[in-house]
Amino acid sequence: MSNILRWGILGASNFAERFMAPAIHAAKGNELVALATSNAAKAAPFQAFCPSLEVFGDYDALLASPNIDAVYIPLPNHLHVAWTKKALQAGKHVLCEKPVALEANEIDDLIALRDQTGLVAAEAFMIAHHPQWIEVRDRIAAGDIGTLRHVSGQFCYNNESATDNIRNLAEFGGGAARDIGVYIYASTLFATGANLPEITAVSMREEGGVDVFTDVQAQFEGFTYSGMVSMRLAPHQEMLFLGDKGKIRVTTPFNANVAGEAQVWLSNEAGETVSRYPGLNQYVLQVENFAQSVGTGSAYPYTLEDSKKAQSMMDQIFAKAKK
Repeated sequence: MSNILRWGILGASNFAERFMAPAIHAAKGNELVALATSNAAKAAPFQAFCPSLEVFGDYDALLASPNIDAVYIPLPNHLHVAWTKKALQAGKHVLCEKPVALEANEIDDLIALRDQTGLVAAEAFMIAHHPQWIEVRDRIAAGDIGTLRHVSGQFCYNNESATDNIRNLAEFGGGAARDIGVYIYASTLFATGANLPEITAVSMREEGGVDVFTDVQAQFEGFTYSGMVSMRLAPHQEMLFLGDKGKIRVTTPFNANVAGEAQVWLSNEAGETVSRYPGLNQYVLQVENFAQSVGTGSAYPYTLEDSKKAQSMMDQIFAKAKK
């Protein structure tokens, strides 16, 4: 492999077109070289900013190409595990959209295959690469808010009218918890380093077999948790970490510099400060970190073990909702 990590994308999703393909194209040490889609017309927006892009008519053909080192998988949720396995078996490094699996035990096979092949395989949890979240984690660990006592998070949008969107379809692994719940659950685990909690209460409302509103109460060791996600409310996102001597508020925790400027507000006995991170692209940072791990063998900031932990929390949430 050359010093440039050459990428292919499986599927011409809207998210890949808007965010991840441009990020791969812009990331230092990376090159977007291929896209697989059964609909050639969907390749045009990608070729607009990457004219040299090679377009494959099916996914297996892309995986067979010797000119590709790594693949990004933005397919519908229910296809993530199967195509991650196929990509690893084809000798490609893999960055797969979240959730990488629909149940935690499915991630065990991915971990085993990653270790067997020696390839880098990870879930595209981009916020773990953004310095605002590294700051949150470090400030909690440093005791800047004293002892953490409570965490709350909310992430909402309204896609009620998009009836054919995969997020509204049960057969594609849709639902609010899987689409955006992963952010408020996994960011809590990432920032605190906590073990899995006891899920004490879940309020879940479903439409067409998918959850459109999920509110979770949980007890972590040392702190309580409240998290709500919805696909039927006005757009909103925020994370709040409350300690006995201060608090940290993340006002645009997930769509940094898209939904608003990335900011971390710290309030404690010394007063209030704000850290601002304008202009940073967390998708580019994610791709560059991935390439560094491939090239140097350095630890990747968000491992499949981290993904399994977050998915285990989600599995417990769904189990509690069914009781």
